[in-house]
Amino acid sequence: MSHFSNRQAAKKLGIGIATLSRYIAAGKVPAPKPMKIGRNDVRGWTEDDIERVRVLLPKIANGRKTRYSKLKKEKPAPKRSKP
Repeated sequence: MSHFSNRQAAKKLGIGIATLSRYIAAGKVPAPKPMKIGRNDVRGWTEDDIERVRVLLPKIANGRKTRYSKLKKEKPAPKRSKP
């Protein structure tokens, strides 16, 4: 099982690292427990953790849509017929 950094997890979710950090600090998304590596606290995200957050993102009321949801919902524009 591979682990991803906060930056990699944010990229997979289609949001910025600052946005992910803000959501974690505000308690809007669950984050894996930090592991102590030297003096640094590092979070190891699994695919399951990322998918859990991906499900929550559309429910966060911040007025913005993530790239993931935009790609998922994109529909081609209707063609106009010439009169």
